[in-house]
Amino acid sequence: MTATIAAPARVSRKSAAARHATLVTRVLTGLLFTVTGLNGFLNFMPAPDPSTMAPAGVAFTTALYATGYMLQLSSGVQLVAGLLLVAGRFVPLALAILAPVIVNIFLIHVFLEPAGMGMALFVVAAEIGLAWAYRDKFRPMLQAR
Repeated sequence: MTATIAAPARVSRKSAAARHATLVTRVLTGLLFTVTGLNGFLNFMPAPDPSTMAPAGVAFTTALYATGYMLQLSSGVQLVAGLLLVAGRFVPLALAILAPVIVNIFLIHVFLEPAGMGMALFVVAAEIGLAWAYRDKFRPMLQAR
């Protein structure tokens, strides 16, 4: 009889404060994207007045509307990912599908529409923080094979 000794499993121990911060960040980010995703379909929040926006931001938004599908696609992605984050299900998947949306939000505010940069920085920080909290789930995806 030969006994094999398995390598000890890597156990990640987070403090209670870190677990709570991750939970609060996940739920707040999920609620934000759920509400903005729903708004893309139901239009319950007032749209900003174009006269108060930068001309480049207005032109970009107008072009997205003109496609006939891009804003609906973005809203659908935000809604699904937001619900997944709120529910705490498939969180790494939700973070992965939100990443390009968040990059676009950030770059729009950097280059086209400086107003709203605070919210853009919040979603970037939340995405990075949550990706770090779930980094063990991303590790297999990032291994070269």
